[in-house]
Amino acid sequence: MRTRPPAGRGRVALALSALLGSTVLAALPMTVTASAAADGVAVQYRTSAAGATADQSEPWFKVRNTGSSTVQLSQVKIRYYFKADSASASYRFACSWAVKGCANITGTFGVLAHPTATADRYLEVGFTSGAGSLAAGADTSDMQLRFYQSNWQTLNQADDYSFNPSQTSYADWNKVTAQLAGTTVWGTAPDGNDPTDPTDPTDPTDPPGGGQSLFDDFNYASYTDPAIAAHGWNIRSNSGGPGVPGAGWDPSKVTFPTASGNTVMNLETSTAGTAESTRQTEVVSRSTKFKNGTYAARVKFSDTPKSGPDGDHLVQTFFTINDLKAPMADDYSEYDFEYLPNGGWGESGNILYTTSWETYNPDPWQAVNQHTEGRQSYAGWHDLVLTIDNSSIKYYIDGQLFGTHDAQYLPERPMSINFNQWLIDLAGQTSTTARAYDEQVDYVLHVKDQVLTPAQVAAKVAAYRTAGTRFVDEVPAS
Repeated sequence: MRTRPPAGRGRVALALSALLGSTVLAALPMTVTASAAADGVAVQYRTSAAGATADQSEPWFKVRNTGSSTVQLSQVKIRYYFKADSASASYRFACSWAVKGCANITGTFGVLAHPTATADRYLEVGFTSGAGSLAAGADTSDMQLRFYQSNWQTLNQADDYSFNPSQTSYADWNKVTAQLAGTTVWGTAPDGNDPTDPTDPTDPTDPPGGGQSLFDDFNYASYTDPAIAAHGWNIRSNSGGPGVPGAGWDPSKVTFPTASGNTVMNLETSTAGTAESTRQTEVVSRSTKFKNGTYAARVKFSDTPKSGPDGDHLVQTFFTINDLKAPMADDYSEYDFEYLPNGGWGESGNILYTTSWETYNPDPWQAVNQHTEGRQSYAGWHDLVLTIDNSSIKYYIDGQLFGTHDAQYLPERPMSINFNQWLIDLAGQTSTTARAYDEQVDYVLHVKDQVLTPAQVAAKVAAYRTAGTRFVDEVPAS
């Protein structure tokens, strides 16, 4: 994390060009009914919660055997497609009542490989062997199902692909799909998301690839909690840059309050306008073992101090980095999310940078990097995702692609994972009145050598939390 603007004074390649569209050959969507197969099923649907918003979605189903031979229900899977209310939203399934017995009906959530405007998740309904079979022409009768956000926030159903508010009585509905023994036999999936396609992720909580993961929910008692070091983190206390020369790094300013039902990590930075009074905060992984793959964190940026006058040139961050072995060393790597709520580095207002570094020379200053910038307020919680493969570096904010950086900036060596909050200088606010700023972190995730979409990140985090997993580190030492 440098003390100069991301653009530096040297060679800079800005990520200013938009991605060009490419020609994609895709099969036309098809609804397959009984006439297309000797063995098949049809799905009837109705909703018991017809409002555009609701506490929970209530898709009720009947499955009918449209073939000429008996169907084992354990071979049937139904998918109901919907748009997540946020990239970090997690969902829970419930069965209120079913003729076949709720104990014999399963519900799991998945992430679409090709998100659309009306769908990026699905509820997959299945059956245990206890559900039995369906004779030709028979149906399951009522299955009164529902799902809801884990935090019970209101759902928006109006933009959900499979939702039909006018269908309050059972009728065939081809915006749900059904598979029989792994083959799609009913319905039309959102474009590019046929469940039979082998590229479609089959387990929403563990996307394809099997990369080892680091996940931390930051569930600690205080900065002195021995679990912090045991889990591979160091809360900085040593002096030095970046930031105001002579400022201190204070471990006691890292706390773990509760926000929205989750323990979060809070980094406080404070000053009274002098270097001696300035206290900055940084949390660093002890291991430099992270390279290609997916990095993600949910971070709360602040535009204003929690106390005292505003205006300081503050930097709030989530980044990966390794050490610069020599000026302009070509094996240096750094990838930053940096938010400046009050400007700095020549900027006068809110700006967020994502920056990919090749190398730099600290004195005289020379930088080789590429950056993307957003000049607006980013106050509040944001889902930050960084992916690195063998061809590019991509930055996402709240599920949307923010910047794509070139292959010349790919890492040569593994890195550490870091969060810090610091002051560029004391020129933004010259008052000697004490003030303090907060940056909060809900979780951090790294998946080694696996590029996940933001929706897949959200599903993986939700799965850890549903399972009660506070921390896991499977990433091997480099």
